[in-house]
Amino acid sequence: DAVSSVEKIDTITSTSQEGLSTVTIQFTQDADIDVALQDVQRKVNGILSSLPDNIETPAVSKMSMEDMPVLLLGATSDMKDTGFYQLTNDLIKPQLSKEAGVGQITIFGGLPRQINVNLDAQKLRACALSALEILQTIQSANVEYPTGTVKDKDLQYTVRLAGKFATVDDIRNLVVSRAKDGGEIKLSDIAEIEDGQEDYNTIVRVNGRKTIGLMIQKQSDANAVEVCQGIEEELRVLEAKYRNIHLHFTEAFNTSTYTVDSANAVKEDLMLAVLLVAGVMLLFLHSLRNAVIVMIAIPTSLISSFIGMWAFDFSLNLITLLALSLVIGILVDDAIVVLENIYRHLERGKDKRQAALDGRNEIGFTALSITMVDIVVYLPLSIVSGLIGGILREFSIVIVISTLMSLFVSFTVTPLLASRFGKLEELSRHTWMGRFGLWFERQYQQFTTDYLKLLKMSLAHPGRVLLTAAILFVLALSLIPTGFIGAEFMAQTDQGQLQIELELPPGTKIEDTSRITQDVEKYLSHFPEVATIFSAAGVSGRNSVATNSATLYVSLVDREKRMRSTSQIAKMVQADLARIPGLRPHVSQSSNGSAPVQIAISGPTWHAVSQTADRVLQIVSRIPGTGDVRLSSEIGQPEMQVQMDRAKMPTLGLNVANVGQTLQVALAGDTTCQFRDSDGTDYNIQVRLDQFDRSNTDDLGNLTVKNDSGQLIPLNQFTIITSGLGPTQIERRDRMYAIVLSSQAYGRAGGDIGSDITKALAKETFPAGISFDPVGNLKNQAQSFASLGLALLAAIIFVYLIMAALYDSFIYPFSVLFSIPLAIIGALLALALTQNSLAVFSIMGIIMQIGLVSKNAILLVDFTNRARENGYGVKEALLEAGRQRLRPILMTTLTMILGMLPLALSSSASSEFKKGLGWALIGGLTCSMLMTLVVVPVVYTQVDRIREYFAAVGQKLLQKSKSPLMK
Repeated sequence: DAVSSVEKIDTITSTSQEGLSTVTIQFTQDADIDVALQDVQRKVNGILSSLPDNIETPAVSKMSMEDMPVLLLGATSDMKDTGFYQLTNDLIKPQLSKEAGVGQITIFGGLPRQINVNLDAQKLRACALSALEILQTIQSANVEYPTGTVKDKDLQYTVRLAGKFATVDDIRNLVVSRAKDGGEIKLSDIAEIEDGQEDYNTIVRVNGRKTIGLMIQKQSDANAVEVCQGIEEELRVLEAKYRNIHLHFTEAFNTSTYTVDSANAVKEDLMLAVLLVAGVMLLFLHSLRNAVIVMIAIPTSLISSFIGMWAFDFSLNLITLLALSLVIGILVDDAIVVLENIYRHLERGKDKRQAALDGRNEIGFTALSITMVDIVVYLPLSIVSGLIGGILREFSIVIVISTLMSLFVSFTVTPLLASRFGKLEELSRHTWMGRFGLWFERQYQQFTTDYLKLLKMSLAHPGRVLLTAAILFVLALSLIPTGFIGAEFMAQTDQGQLQIELELPPGTKIEDTSRITQDVEKYLSHFPEVATIFSAAGVSGRNSVATNSATLYVSLVDREKRMRSTSQIAKMVQADLARIPGLRPHVSQSSNGSAPVQIAISGPTWHAVSQTADRVLQIVSRIPGTGDVRLSSEIGQPEMQVQMDRAKMPTLGLNVANVGQTLQVALAGDTTCQFRDSDGTDYNIQVRLDQFDRSNTDDLGNLTVKNDSGQLIPLNQFTIITSGLGPTQIERRDRMYAIVLSSQAYGRAGGDIGSDITKALAKETFPAGISFDPVGNLKNQAQSFASLGLALLAAIIFVYLIMAALYDSFIYPFSVLFSIPLAIIGALLALALTQNSLAVFSIMGIIMQIGLVSKNAILLVDFTNRARENGYGVKEALLEAGRQRLRPILMTTLTMILGMLPLALSSSASSEFKKGLGWALIGGLTCSMLMTLVVVPVVYTQVDRIREYFAAVGQKLLQKSKSPLMK
């Protein structure tokens, strides 16, 4: 409630469980997190006085996606548990923290040293003492603080009270009370004082051997790859330094490995794209000389693009490399158009210099226009907000820079090289290249003849052509609602990682959880694809710490070395583990364990939310494609409920606070006191009842509480103790009680499952005030799709405005824009045939092709307009435009298609999300190339008729306005 008034909050969620409550505040994208952190800290400080006295001061920290763990390590050695934990905490952790870019390092597992004061309940009663009284005595005897100063003639001295325990025997010999006969009652008389270790709350193993886990997070502005490389180098130094204890580190997961593999895969795609584009150039130009003139645009533009990337402070990461690999086919577009026009002038008999000048000048404005059309498409993408905003900004700006550089090269370098080295090639039958070139030209001429026949037929029957195009467009769009094309936020990538959460019945002891976890480890070790198994019994992916849960991180071998995908293995493991009685496994492919389908169920009361969640769980479990459906909080945690008789308590001299504190010390224990060893290290002093007195629920009523008069009152005199079941945790979202339902997606896109859930819930009736909201990937998908939809609309508007300026007409641009739905037909058909879903990157591909396919239409319309200015009729001009522009259209489109083919066919790391982008572009460009050559000329004739009609109407109105009657 206190922090809800902070500005620019998107969502507030809280999770409360025994001994811990976490409040997470998610801010809007435009919020200044540093300012927000200060505001939240002030709000928290303002309510500290109203919080219980015995809680720790709330810690406020900021986090982002950049702060996620990048490395999980397991450390093993031959040392004893407590000594190895101390070595890890005091020496290894600080050493690793010194590495550049390292943020927080969290240690879990291992056994820290602890001084255990195990109280004997019977002896406490015999001495008329309570657990709370013993704790207070220890606290008051273990203090150290300055008491003032004294001066002599020369110096001033600070007086410090050294009241801290110096040895464990000091604790044992502490006098806690006096017996009736006046004798001393020492702490050792009523308790066992043990220089031991903390209780097992997590048991961590790596490949079956007990270990200490280290979770390493990077700083927000640090590079994950560089941080992991620095840590790996330091690990080798530490292993060499402590080889006498056989110190060894095992990586459970390393996010940089996937990043590096993905980047290397994109580099390979880029090089393959260059080779394919070079092949197209050689095929159409029949000359290595001419192909080189065009291909020079690629390295020249790329090198120039690096300067622009440096200016924007971009690095060569996965996104920028992906943009550069996609732009390979685009970089030669302008050079092809310019060079092809230069050769047209060479064929007219002009010398190379004049042909280069005239060819560039003639086509220059058109080349500038098609480049501007390509660029404006990326402007909306570069300003998209939300989770994907940063990704799209880098991606878009890199493509814009590269495209501008290619235009500059085509206006300067390409004409220069053509004027020096360009010449008309005469194909000879005496060389293999000449024979192949002549054969290709015959095929091309035949293709041109057939195309012109088809174009004439289409111009004679425009209605049929437009109706066919409209039907195809409607059928393509219908692929989405009919389920042939799924929808999801991001395509699931195969990172070779599994996260398995094991959930046993609430209340299960940590020892039993560890035993089941070991059995699961043995089962997993039989998979040939498994490389490393890291397990943490007592750690839950949702609850942080829970004795009935365990989390396993499973690393698989490289995808080239395994026959099955991560998804297939995950599904198999989920099915096998689900057969174990009493075990609820949750297997996911992501290292953070998040499910692709998540729905938040919110309401005004916990009872209503809990009952509704149980109903929704049954509904969702019946929806096809769902699996491992679960709730974030469930009733089932065994608990002993102590109900106090408030009317009776004052007569007994008791109050709620005193009773609660006594029970907490006796059962949970208290570690607020610390023991300082001779080396200056502080260790917790744990005060509580011994294990025997905490092992029987029937003994709970015999616990005693000391009243105001010093009498011990048994708990059963003023309370009723019952056993029952409570929630595992209590959640709130935006100040409402909430439970999150999550599900894995098997065989279907997560977005489609989310849509089916929404439809199914709409048919049901729920209590008043209950609401359902998508969270996680479903929420990200909704926000991203909305942003990309606006970007798509803005891109079309920008293209139209440029066309209107180019043609000085508001009507002719529609003949160009008609190529966009033709491209969408191909994009959707390609996604359906290749079984790719409609995700962020595939939608990006659809937006990208708006500019790319408009280029071909511009080439046709621009040439048609110039032909008409030279006296051609409309149909004759369109036929001539088709004949003259067929070759550059085929060349530019094929270079783009083949340039993107490596991405679409890739099976390397990160190929899953690249495939959707690649196939959307390839399908759109292919369909647009084939249909634009026919449909755009037909649309042009209809647009021209509309223009003539309005011109005639306008002329009549003008004549009427000049008639004598009007005067």
